[in-house]
Amino acid sequence: MLPEEIIKIEGLKKTFKNKNTTLVALEDINLSVLDGEFLCLLGPSGCGKTTLLRILAGLEKQTEGKIYIKSKRRTGLITSMVFQGESLFPWMSVLENVEYGLKLKGVEPKERRQKAMEFLDKMGLTKFAKYYPHQISGGMKQRVNVARAFVSDPEILLMDEPFGALDEQNRLILQQELLKIWEGSEKTTIFITHSIDEALFLGDRIVVMTAHPGRIKAVLKVDIERPREILKLRTSSRYNELYRNIWELLEEEVKKAEKNRGVHKNV
Repeated sequence: MLPEEIIKIEGLKKTFKNKNTTLVALEDINLSVLDGEFLCLLGPSGCGKTTLLRILAGLEKQTEGKIYIKSKRRTGLITSMVFQGESLFPWMSVLENVEYGLKLKGVEPKERRQKAMEFLDKMGLTKFAKYYPHQISGGMKQRVNVARAFVSDPEILLMDEPFGALDEQNRLILQQELLKIWEGSEKTTIFITHSIDEALFLGDRIVVMTAHPGRIKAVLKVDIERPREILKLRTSSRYNELYRNIWELLEEEVKKAEKNRGVHKNV
């Protein structure tokens, strides 16, 4: 039985206006996302990836087009978003940060603490539960963000380049931990990245976007068996073939984005 569509985007356009100019951020976006799929959005800076994610999260409103989200629940959280930058409450402990979404939902203290500790354990953060954000590293903060997103049990997880600011070693560890939790939850996930390597390791499909204004240039299926091990993956012929294909699609768009930045800088 094939998985069903849980998200359908039709003819989406987003423009931002001020007194003097109109900026088209996204144009003619048509995309379906399957239930339980891990979809990666890949494209040059400024192509509208984050704007698209914010629209799906309900934080922005599209200018044109329609979005259909098929919920399997009558109640409960549909989407949860993990941001690129730090988004923890500095006055709350690690445990309190993870519990926060459950607290808003009215979950009893004992139950929400039990659930929060379960996900802190999965992220290797049990002994840091009483620490505050300023007392832990950047990698640990992103672990907390991931735990907080999963513990609220959303149907759809939206992740805006959550590991982009981390060093290579921490990024690899967190990618593996994320996949381990995701494979156990089967949550529909949309993940923004600038890294071809990261997209190939995590994704079921990769959406390659054009330089500004953002359009969908190609959608590629990552036909590499799961579970994946990063070292074995990098030595496989299929991985290298997909990597070359994606870079050929991206190279022109990256050059366009750089040229556009230069034009705007001169202006």
